[in-house]
Amino acid sequence: MVIGGGYGGISVAKALDDIADVVLVEPRETFVHNVAALRAAVDPDWTERIFIPYDGLLTRGTVLRDSAVRVRPTAVELRSGTRIVADYIVLATGTRSPYPAKLDVEQAADGAAKLRATRAELARADRVLLLGAGPVGLEFAGEIKSAWPDKAVTVVDPAADLVSGRFPDEFRAELRRQLGELGVELVLGTSLRELPGTDPGRTGGFTVTTGSGVEITADIWFPCYGAAIDTDYLGPELRPARRADGRITVTTDLRLPGQHTVFAVGDVTALPELKMARAAQAHAQVVAENIRTLLQGGGTLASYRPEEDAIVLPLGPKGGVTYASEVGVLGAGPSADLKGGLFLDMYLELLGAVVAR
Repeated sequence: MVIGGGYGGISVAKALDDIADVVLVEPRETFVHNVAALRAAVDPDWTERIFIPYDGLLTRGTVLRDSAVRVRPTAVELRSGTRIVADYIVLATGTRSPYPAKLDVEQAADGAAKLRATRAELARADRVLLLGAGPVGLEFAGEIKSAWPDKAVTVVDPAADLVSGRFPDEFRAELRRQLGELGVELVLGTSLRELPGTDPGRTGGFTVTTGSGVEITADIWFPCYGAAIDTDYLGPELRPARRADGRITVTTDLRLPGQHTVFAVGDVTALPELKMARAAQAHAQVVAENIRTLLQGGGTLASYRPEEDAIVLPLGPKGGVTYASEVGVLGAGPSADLKGGLFLDMYLELLGAVVAR
């Protein structure tokens, strides 16, 4: 059984569909391609495209629209009251991030309506405040400026520099250069004394002051930081693996310590690496290989080694900065070539949907 139908969960389920009776448990109506969520918030052509049905994912297995409320080593209790016994369990429940980086609704129609409403609010605003100079805040800034070049966009972060992680100075210098060309204002090394009085994503003028005394006037704001992790579903046998921040400790073969049949993948793990879709898929490959080995009678299990920090950070459809140790730092053109389509075709194929144009 796979708990969670995000990037890691669908990859594990697909990889084991030929050898096991897979049950994928997911409360959302469709897969949500969150990699493209920020583009969908500003570009109407993307509003519907990020919602991909689960119908074509599995041939043998089943996608069950539900959620786990208690996971034990050999069984899962669901919100609906159903209890399912499982030989192997994969925890892939991911994290929640502030909208619009991730959508917080279960129905595709509700998600699309929310994106349209956000786009309408943004269209009415002249000045946008984004809190957080990590990948989400900077990507959103680039998307907004690409859609509405004349809007003023300010990014505030208490960190002294852009994007935490093990990246070279050249990477951040190129980010600053492109953001400067877009006209994005960066206010770093300080935070707001108080949050704006308006709700996030709603147009309404306000003025806020940073701890360093800078006054910022804007019409709309969005939080672009912080990930919430919900692993309260872990039963008593599994709870020792839960850290104080909610993430789950795993062994090198991605099992929970002391457990032979319970694995975890993706953002929910406590592995020391950037939490990104590509890492979740790498976890999924190892877990699927290990479960296959166990199903076939056992043997040496594969180990996962946390990946080096690498990123393709779009700044709108035609901009962005990339870093990976094997290629170094890449600028706008190569980054747009790498991620201009936001990997949509890859996930359409994985989910058995029609390949994008």
